[in-house]
Amino acid sequence: MSDWEVHAVKYADRNARTRADSFMFDDNHDAPHPMDYFMWVLKRGAEVILVDTGYDDAEAAERGRPIRMNPVASLLPFGIAPEDITQIIVTHLHYDHAGGLHLFPNAKLHMQAAEMAYATGPCMCHDTLRMPFSAGHICEALRRLYSGQVIFHDGDAQVADGVTVHRIGGHSRGLQAVRVRTMSGWMVLASDAAHFYENLTDRKPFPIVVDIEDMLNGFDTLARLASRHELIVPGHDPLVTQFFAQGVADHIWRLDTGPITECLS
Repeated sequence: MSDWEVHAVKYADRNARTRADSFMFDDNHDAPHPMDYFMWVLKRGAEVILVDTGYDDAEAAERGRPIRMNPVASLLPFGIAPEDITQIIVTHLHYDHAGGLHLFPNAKLHMQAAEMAYATGPCMCHDTLRMPFSAGHICEALRRLYSGQVIFHDGDAQVADGVTVHRIGGHSRGLQAVRVRTMSGWMVLASDAAHFYENLTDRKPFPIVVDIEDMLNGFDTLARLASRHELIVPGHDPLVTQFFAQGVADHIWRLDTGPITECLS
């Protein structure tokens, strides 16, 4: 079968952050450290798989974290209407990755069974662990489950020819990365298994974590899955917009053709 196109779609950013928000054990903790927010689109001919959904204006207002573009509007340059999406890989159920599930009513959701158990289980009694989740998003995932629109995976699994998912954990109990066969080789969408290149290259844990050992082991898993290190795409790093070519719109970058400048080593 042919290779997949991979597109990073930026829908939001947060620039009033510091390195303390991004890295544990960082000496320069008060230095600025902005974050970008992405969804990803996999395309092969008429096939489309959406990886994560972003979050909408209501969630933005609730959390005081504005978005630049509604997830539905962000997909318009592809000619994709929300009802056209039939498959979504949910890397995990945090608000910024699953906050738009309700916008795509016809989609089946691919997620790790461990993530649903975590987001609906006793760990959510702790405010710190519950903070990145929103109850409405979890209820939407449960509605999909009861309408037969959830496909659970346990560890490594194939979603389509050339698209596989791999449970990493660490940041969230059922966090999964996505491996995609592209013209440049096997590309890995790390999602929050590596928020930034520096999490991965310097093995610095991200502060929102349920299991640090799983997070650290996940860095090795990402490296093993990708054909080469520059094909690991972190989930929130603004450097992605520098390392890869502009796509079909100003907020979209084309990943599958490979980086246009040298990534961090």
